[in-house]
Amino acid sequence: MPAFKRTAAALLAAAAVTGTTLATTTTASAASYSCKTSSSGSYDDPSYNGPDSDNWEFDVKLCATRSGGYIYTTATVYWDGPYSSGTNNHSTFDNARFHLQTKKSVSGTDPVVQYANYTGLEDALENSNAAGNGSYKTGTLKYKAGSGRYLADGYIQLDWSGDGRGYRAPIHFSASPTV
Repeated sequence: MPAFKRTAAALLAAAAVTGTTLATTTTASAASYSCKTSSSGSYDDPSYNGPDSDNWEFDVKLCATRSGGYIYTTATVYWDGPYSSGTNNHSTFDNARFHLQTKKSVSGTDPVVQYANYTGLEDALENSNAAGNGSYKTGTLKYKAGSGRYLADGYIQLDWSGDGRGYRAPIHFSASPTV
């Protein structure tokens, strides 16, 4: 057995005997995120006036963690759409995106230190399950942390198909706890 393996085995055995644990470095995927989930109101598809339901309701889980000198932020969008939205319905939106922000927590308005637009939300919405429900997870933003506290924030923007108005006003959600 090489010396490194013998040393590692001895340390693990010693930790088990004494009831202590070895310290390990965590990565963003293994780190514990601080999250907050909040809900939107109901949003009506302006291009549909038929008898069926056409409203969309959203929940967003915004999460942040600090690990290895970096802040990691991510979001998951959940929705309850009209059952008719179903699979492969590409006529509801011209565009849809989630705008994820990493912010530094300060007195007053928190400044955005990093952001990204996740346009994959449109495809996910238009490929809801047969009941019109689904979820979409953004990527993860990584920001070199200075002193202070940070948080995840973000909003949804919808561009309804065929109305010619572009993105509507942002749909805001509660930010994550600070880390």
